Amino acid sequence: MSGFATFLVVDWSAGKRAGPSPRKDSIWLGLTREGQSEEPVYCRSRQEAEDQIKDLVMTEKAAGRRMLCAFDFPFGYPQGFARHVTGSDDPLQLWDWFEARITDAPDGTNNRYEVAETLNRLFTQPGPFWGKPSEDKWPDVPFRKKDIVYDMFAEKRACDRLAKAASSCFQLAFPPTVGGQMMMGLPTLNRLRRITGVSVWPFEDCAQAEVVLAEIWPGVIEKSVKARLSVLGQDAIRDREQVRLLAEALSQLPVARLSDLMYDLPEGAREEAWILGAGVSDVLDAVLSPAPPLRNDCFALPQGVHWTPVEDALDRLRVQLTSVTGTESVRVIDAAGRISANDVKAKRANPPLPNTAVDGYGFAGGRCEGTHRLPLVAGRAAAGDAPGAVPASHAIRVLTGAALPDGVDTVILQEDVTVQSDHIAFSGAIKQGANTRRAGEDVASGDVVLRAGRRLTAADLALLSATGVADLDVRQRLRVGILSTGDELVSAGEAAGAGQIFDANRPMLLAMIAQLGHEPVDLGTAPDDRAGLREMLDAGATQVDAILTSGGASAGDEDHMSALLRAEGTVTTWRIAIKPGRPLALGQWRGVPVFGLPGNPVAAMVCTLVFARPALAQLAGAAWTVPQGFEVPAAFIKRKKAGRREYLRARIVNGQAEVFRSEGSGRISGLSWADGLVELDTPARDIGHGDMVRYIPFSSFGLS
Repeated sequence: MSGFATFLVVDWSAGKRAGPSPRKDSIWLGLTREGQSEEPVYCRSRQEAEDQIKDLVMTEKAAGRRMLCAFDFPFGYPQGFARHVTGSDDPLQLWDWFEARITDAPDGTNNRYEVAETLNRLFTQPGPFWGKPSEDKWPDVPFRKKDIVYDMFAEKRACDRLAKAASSCFQLAFPPTVGGQMMMGLPTLNRLRRITGVSVWPFEDCAQAEVVLAEIWPGVIEKSVKARLSVLGQDAIRDREQVRLLAEALSQLPVARLSDLMYDLPEGAREEAWILGAGVSDVLDAVLSPAPPLRNDCFALPQGVHWTPVEDALDRLRVQLTSVTGTESVRVIDAAGRISANDVKAKRANPPLPNTAVDGYGFAGGRCEGTHRLPLVAGRAAAGDAPGAVPASHAIRVLTGAALPDGVDTVILQEDVTVQSDHIAFSGAIKQGANTRRAGEDVASGDVVLRAGRRLTAADLALLSATGVADLDVRQRLRVGILSTGDELVSAGEAAGAGQIFDANRPMLLAMIAQLGHEPVDLGTAPDDRAGLREMLDAGATQVDAILTSGGASAGDEDHMSALLRAEGTVTTWRIAIKPGRPLALGQWRGVPVFGLPGNPVAAMVCTLVFARPALAQLAGAAWTVPQGFEVPAAFIKRKKAGRREYLRARIVNGQAEVFRSEGSGRISGLSWADGLVELDTPARDIGHGDMVRYIPFSSFGLS
């Protein structure tokens, strides 16, 4: 699924037309566009809101910005309800049913209780709809839920139960209620979905839709809403703040995480719909948090030792870090590996003119079954020729890639034709337009061909060139300093004294940074004293955009890196529940992000790939990415303990994942031996030969 540029959250209302002053329990629109949150819009009526939403949809479509529109009422009823009413399980037929029956005046007067009576009369027992403002009106709608039995279908949908929603879609009155909002909202949704390019999640395929309509519930970020209201005070309008926060939370989710939320759904969601974010309130609240100290209580590990889960650490990095690089203009031919600074639009259609896909003969119109004979005009049309003209009922010789002459819209393969000096003959039927390409069928002029934040590949350069783009703005390369620490280290080629070792980390990390597309800067080796380390960090912070250090990230007497960051910098996260690599410091020094890696080379490489790689990409202006892994059979046996995510050096042999003979972090030979990593998640697990494990090749991390 491609990402969204614009996020709209709608807080709906079934009430009467509201007054001119913004108020609660009305309709509010929260908008975040390209990462920027806009002031929520107050709508006095459903008609006004629908017009606003339509205008916004058309504006975003015209600008080429993909849009997610989330509404705070149910899109579907429990399984079985739609079939009882319409004879079909298709929830969109139920939308049609409501649109045909609901009336809604400009002042908000509507007939939802009469429609509820119509629905209730389809059932022999009381209900299923209940709740009304007056006991004396609408006799077929029970005043209370008493005596209503939900035996034909459930009272609540699966997603309502997961999200712990207090109300059901059958409750029409008495807060909290969504039943009335739903009845008055579905007709609006049904009109919106008929706009070209709009799809409804999860009822329709939305992967490539320009605009996606989705259901959401403000309760999924209740913690963040309460925190915001406590700061703003009693005059704050809850509805306004929650649409603002929901739009911000959705916009900050990584594309892969949002894709998981939208497509990893139970089967019944195709009929009942689903609440976007149901069951993952912690994820949405986390992206809205201003990075407080992490809570690390989810692993049963040694008493007194606090650990941070890998995903928590990654989420914190993703939320805290933004691009720190400037922009520059480069030629397309020099742009491989660079990061696009802006969306790039096609300057010319591809193909620019209708052309032929094969060598053959071109003419106008299709032909039915039978034998056909056409006069052949002199000459031919080849790639690069200016298109000429062909008289009606005549044919011309055409070569692959040639622009179609006027009067030609169909091409027959040359091997299907008998050619004589002045005519061609062929048998059988051929469809009009066969073996041709329409102008712009690949890309239209003005289409966005590449989004901002994309690291450009050779294929991207081909696309840019084909659509007339000669130069583009890219991010300046991120400068990443590499600093080793420890009196025991000397560089290869120098004399090593007793107790000293050659520095393997600095050459490895410098090479990795270069392969990841950044500019590596060698900051040398710092001694085991705080004054010397402080001096080298100060010097490095003036030269680079980020620093990777190795060694000194644990809690020992000589581990000065984490101690110095705690005392004079900022430490965001350390001691992460990962193996290898648990001594890991993530912080800032003089405003420059610092990744304090373990000293053991295996742990340093793993932590760079898992944590530093995506974080550095985001600092460089690229999108946050998750490496592609593959499920493969294990060619090893292992009993894994609970508590930490583990990464094993591995390679694929005969379609199975072999792991290195030792898991020791100092066994550098295992890095050269391996082609990737096997990732084992936090829980305990016994792995036998043939069990499926997740294998991530080094190429998925961006290493060659």
